[in-house]
Amino acid sequence: MSEMDRRAILAAPVFGKVFTDHMITLRWDAEQGWHDGRLEAFQDIALPPSASVFHYGQEIFEGMKAYRQPGGSIALFRPERNAARFNASARRLAMPELPVETFVRAVELLVQQERHWVPGGDGTSLYLRPFMIATEPTLGFTLPSRSYLFGVIACPASAYFSTRTGPPALTVWLSEEYARAAPGGTGAAKAGGNYAAAFLAQREAVEQGCDQVVWLDAVEHTWVEEMGGMNLCFVQQSTDGGSPTLMTPELTGTLLPGVTRDSLLQLAGRLGLGRSEGRINVQQWRKQCEAGVITEVFACGTAAVIAPVGHVRGANDEWTIGDGRPGPVTLRLRDELLGIQYGRIPDDLGWTRIVC
Repeated sequence: MSEMDRRAILAAPVFGKVFTDHMITLRWDAEQGWHDGRLEAFQDIALPPSASVFHYGQEIFEGMKAYRQPGGSIALFRPERNAARFNASARRLAMPELPVETFVRAVELLVQQERHWVPGGDGTSLYLRPFMIATEPTLGFTLPSRSYLFGVIACPASAYFSTRTGPPALTVWLSEEYARAAPGGTGAAKAGGNYAAAFLAQREAVEQGCDQVVWLDAVEHTWVEEMGGMNLCFVQQSTDGGSPTLMTPELTGTLLPGVTRDSLLQLAGRLGLGRSEGRINVQQWRKQCEAGVITEVFACGTAAVIAPVGHVRGANDEWTIGDGRPGPVTLRLRDELLGIQYGRIPDDLGWTRIVC
């Protein structure tokens, strides 16, 4: 790719479409453990048609970003948290764990190699996708694969949901027929199968004129869990005139433990907001919006950062949250988080890691 072409891509990056020149690969098998680590040209991966990943879905991944700082340096955001979650996903899918320091070093090496691919525009970043797949060529199902490939690829990206004036307020569809995850399942793992099973409900949401699907629990189909592949947060006003509370569904094993979710809960406390992890059902959501208790709702995750929710629609009901626009608490939290990630405000929490 020419330098002119690359500059054009970086001037207006599109999420997940154009990838950088290199990738990281590392292999594991039962005899050697982790071995054969490489920084190599971005290329197709050759696998036999009998590879376990194609038949039994042993696959996990992470989502991370590298951010260009005001002085030109490049930083990662809490990479150790992604490494820990990656290993939690690996354990759940009976895959080998990767040492945290190896995971972080692999990501760092790719960012250092591709530093000229990190855009500098507002809201842009280098999106990083570590992943692991089962590669043993067998159709046997009695034991998990005995060989795996770990990789890291990258693409320049802008915010997943964005406009020139900031994040838009989304309209969401309540999925009352399909469920994302069940108790004892893989909901807390960042596994490809969870996302494959979500496409039908997301298509239904789009057909209903909505931007995203909101998942309800698999047992009663009434308790709110996630939006698409993101955690949900509710801003609840105090009845005694105190500070608002940031409430998010608790981690019960069916929800993904988001790095952004955890970061926002910590930032909420620093900004004087209350913090709560609990449960909320659809009826409570609607009634609290009508009573002015819930004034803002947003989803959060690495790709979109914060995605405000302005309107809720279901098969038999619909309502608006606040005035239907992104609220002040949502925008304040977003500014605080982005300020730390892009180095615009001091990081006294030690979350950013300068790579180069």
